[in-house]
Amino acid sequence: MGPLRWLPLLGQLLLLWPPAARPAGPIRAFVVPHSHMDVGWVYTVQESMRAYAANVYTTVVAELVREEQRRFIAVEQEFFRLWWDGVASEQQKQQVHQLLDEGRLEFVLGGQVMHDEAVTHLDDQILQLTEGHGFLYETFGIRPRFSWHVDPFGASATTPTLFALAGFNAHLISRIDYNLKDVMQEAQGLQFVWHGSPSLSAEQQEIFTHVMDHYSYCTPSHIPFSNRSGFYWNGVAVFPEPPPDGVYPNMSEPVTGANIQLYAEALVTNVKQRAAWFRTPHVLWPWGCDKQFFNASVQFDNMDPLMEYINNRTAQFGISVQYATLNDYFQALHDSNVTWDIRDHRDFLPYSSEPRQAWTGFYTSRSTLKGLARQASALLYAGESMFTRYMWPDPRGTLDPTWALQQLQQLRWAVSEVQHHDAITGTESPKVKNMYSEHLRMGMLGVRKLMASIALDGPRVSGTDTRSVGYSASVYNPLAWKITTIITLTVAFPSVSVTDEFGHPVSAQIQNSTKDPSAYDLLILTTIPGLSYRHYQVRHARGGQAGTGELVAPRANTLKFSLKPRKQTSQEGKLLVPVTNDCYTLLFNQDTNMLYSIQDRQSNHTVHMTQEFLEYHANGDVKQGPISDNYLFAPNDTAEPSWEAVGMEMVAGALATDIRQYFYRSITDQDYIYSIHTRLAHVHPSLGGELLCQRIEQQYRVGPLDLNREAILRTSSDLNSQQVLYSDNNGYQMQRRPYKAFKSNPIPRNYYPMVQSAFIEDDKSRLVLLAERAHGVSSQGNGQVEVMLHRRLWNNLAWNLKYNLTLNDSSVVHSVLWLLLGPKPTMTALRPRSGVALQHRPMVLLKELSDEETPVHRPHNSWPVTLPPNLHLQVLSIPGWKYSWRHAQHLKNLQRGHPEKPQADLQRVLLRLHHLYEAGEDPVLSRPVTVDLKVVLRGLGSIVAVEERSLTGTWDVRKLKRWHWSTKTGHRKGHHNSPPRSPRGSVITVYPKEIRTFFIHFQQ
Repeated sequence: MGPLRWLPLLGQLLLLWPPAARPAGPIRAFVVPHSHMDVGWVYTVQESMRAYAANVYTTVVAELVREEQRRFIAVEQEFFRLWWDGVASEQQKQQVHQLLDEGRLEFVLGGQVMHDEAVTHLDDQILQLTEGHGFLYETFGIRPRFSWHVDPFGASATTPTLFALAGFNAHLISRIDYNLKDVMQEAQGLQFVWHGSPSLSAEQQEIFTHVMDHYSYCTPSHIPFSNRSGFYWNGVAVFPEPPPDGVYPNMSEPVTGANIQLYAEALVTNVKQRAAWFRTPHVLWPWGCDKQFFNASVQFDNMDPLMEYINNRTAQFGISVQYATLNDYFQALHDSNVTWDIRDHRDFLPYSSEPRQAWTGFYTSRSTLKGLARQASALLYAGESMFTRYMWPDPRGTLDPTWALQQLQQLRWAVSEVQHHDAITGTESPKVKNMYSEHLRMGMLGVRKLMASIALDGPRVSGTDTRSVGYSASVYNPLAWKITTIITLTVAFPSVSVTDEFGHPVSAQIQNSTKDPSAYDLLILTTIPGLSYRHYQVRHARGGQAGTGELVAPRANTLKFSLKPRKQTSQEGKLLVPVTNDCYTLLFNQDTNMLYSIQDRQSNHTVHMTQEFLEYHANGDVKQGPISDNYLFAPNDTAEPSWEAVGMEMVAGALATDIRQYFYRSITDQDYIYSIHTRLAHVHPSLGGELLCQRIEQQYRVGPLDLNREAILRTSSDLNSQQVLYSDNNGYQMQRRPYKAFKSNPIPRNYYPMVQSAFIEDDKSRLVLLAERAHGVSSQGNGQVEVMLHRRLWNNLAWNLKYNLTLNDSSVVHSVLWLLLGPKPTMTALRPRSGVALQHRPMVLLKELSDEETPVHRPHNSWPVTLPPNLHLQVLSIPGWKYSWRHAQHLKNLQRGHPEKPQADLQRVLLRLHHLYEAGEDPVLSRPVTVDLKVVLRGLGSIVAVEERSLTGTWDVRKLKRWHWSTKTGHRKGHHNSPPRSPRGSVITVYPKEIRTFFIHFQQ
């Protein structure tokens, strides 16, 4: 790709970022020692702790204590917490406290992990930050003020907002598109103030942002006078154990009198090169890389004399060097009084590192892990509020709160861990994937036990003479809205009666199961208030309805269609089969067994639409060209149909109609490779079923794939979308994605992450896709939207083979999308709430019912928790933190020490609210919303205090003061005035897209 193509863009950027006049004096190089410590990736957490991670903290602490000028930044809390709890001595712990007090050791970012920004959900990003920040504040009384997001594969515009709300003064990123970074470097445009949200006021969501230059977060490894790497005197970490002689591979040549001038020239040359890319004489020089500083002694013992040598020759070299933390660097930058440009709410996605290396494959890699991570997150969300409702206003039953909190904390840790940028991304080795999955499943098991202890608290039946006659089902709605939906249970018998907690019959439907051919799916229509339960009894109706008085659930009718070949074309007078509810009419073509059109009945507008599975073929031989792998998507050509025949059946009942399509690779195959199960609910929208009626639920089965195949679902319509796609950043806000006609690699470079939603539209209709896990999404043609569902890859790239990163994923993926179609105003109102409803579906807890058991009438929680439709209860939990919410008192407690270990605080309730709509997006739902928390939470008791906190809970917002960075005017959007705060009152107003966090204190 020639440089001339970028000259017009370079010219524009030069206008945006005029080079600043260099202040007189030498360049100041801020040498920031660090170790990039992946929580997983190639090696498990325990393998990393044993091989190098524990030694990083042990040796760094010792070396910082030895020499006062030394500095170090620590990032991920998972490794540090394991060291602190399981390795560190009391003396080392005291030394850490001292180093933090002196500002020589600095925690930056401070989350459990360095989370991915492309495929993680907003709620989970906040969770993992909250977990890390809570530990740091509880243990040391400190609160990180700077980010260090150097390795995520692209940068989301959600992040500036979250980090501003967490109290950060500056944000640091690295991986952005190589073309854009080159242009920004030349234009001195790598530093700016980023406005993450188009709706929020500047102070709520702007953050000074530093993009690392093309050397990224690693020290330059090439030095001209040696064939070894430079500045890595401790070498490369060795697994599984450190070498007994302390000699590691690729240790840099020690600094000696003979080579110190050469080392100095190499460092000075690199600093000056970088200085030309920035507007001030302050240069951030990261010293470290992956798995570094496991022997901090040899590192500092070589760098100390080198830095002294340079500083003694400042006049000669034109630079000075100093060890620094991020606070040191950004404080100098802030004091320079430069006026910075503003970047709006656009993100830096997708990320390409070279012309044929588009990092868009990881949007889909290991889809099963992505699904499990989101399921665990949803379970944790429900468990948190269920436990909070159990504890307030007073606990009912014999549940041990300490045990309950341990179950929640175990899942918080696992969900936080999997947000790492080499975890949920699917870019880890198989054994590390297994580690993440095991941690999630163990955490989920514990929380399910907790929820069962709370919800299924009726008398247990024991003994051998009783027999099971059905199930008792407790259904919990974790959302703070009343919902109407259909829950599906798998039962062993076709004749059932369903009654509610009052013994009243309930609308239900029975049909053949899609999971087990010997079982049945029972559909139950339920309406549940916010944060409340419904309880059902499902009994085997022996002998049917006659003579028993039972109302037996009606059996759905099944209509099967013959197998149709793919290339068969419809004759004139198509045989179209309608499936209708009060919101949609779907037409299926009986000649092809394919979807033909969808009519939105509200507008009476019909969109012709079809869906099919295709596969991209990937190259597995590096000698033949670019390869796809865990990270990269590099298809050989356009996608090809991956099936030759499709079967269809329709299962029609009173509650819902299911359309099941089965796709076969060959017309003679017995087993299908793909399926689509589409459900249309028969519920009137005006009876509380608006969200249920206006969605088309689809579940897909994909796999196992052939090797080097990347499977997509392509939905093609006659919408005149102009190849413009909209996809979300982390379930928080939408980004406009016009198709870009790149000369190199156009297909993968037009793929984007869809964490929760995407849509295409024309002037009449909008087609919305909602997802329960992350996928890659693209619009490769007008009226088209394609979702990558699964990938199975192998290649012979030596690096991938060495670390087992070839993604030979032979699993079967079961993913879910909800489709919404209609006029843009209707879809604007429905999309955010429906996305939340998909993520947080009701939790169903079952136990067997014996024939001796009588119905238990236990309608929990007479006061539901209900919020307005534009306000989402993002979390309601009892964190169990042990720190005082008064900062001065907490610091006193830390200084005094704890002769006895402090107990978890079960009285403090964490509440976080999220306004779902952008400013001006909807005439009603985009308005600020005022609620009285005393009324909303009256079912939990009497509120005595409401305290507004920072995003992760560690700051009183009245005390939180962030740095102000001077910017050019005219760029600001959103409401300009800070919304009024009433930190001690219970009446609050939440503005569009705001996320507000509170501590709630109830009367005991």
